[in-house]
Amino acid sequence: MKIQILDKAQDDLIHGSQFYEAREPGLGGYFLDCLFADIDSLLIYAGIHPLVFTYHRCLSKRFPFAIYYDVNGDIVRVQAVLDCRRNPSWTRTRLEEER
Repeated sequence: MKIQILDKAQDDLIHGSQFYEAREPGLGGYFLDCLFADIDSLLIYAGIHPLVFTYHRCLSKRFPFAIYYDVNGDIVRVQAVLDCRRNPSWTRTRLEEER
C-alpha cells in the first residue's frame, strides 16, 4: 500500500504548521510530526474510518485536525487535512472542490 498526499493537503499541513509555529516556536514542527504519524498509520488502518462527506475521516491523535482520504486499490490518497474547529459547511464545500 502507498500513501499519496495531494497538493492541497500538503498546503493544509503547511498552513497548520505555520499557525502553530506562530503560537509557540517548535510547535509547528511537533504538529507536522504528529500529523505525519497519523497519516503513516493509514498504511495499516486505511478504510476503517467512518465516511464523512464521501471521504474516510481519520482524526488526529494530538491536534484538532481531520485527515480526509480515499482508498483506490492499493493507494491511499490524502485529499485534505482540515481543522475540525471550522464550520462543517466550509469543510463540506472544500471537500466538494476535490471531487
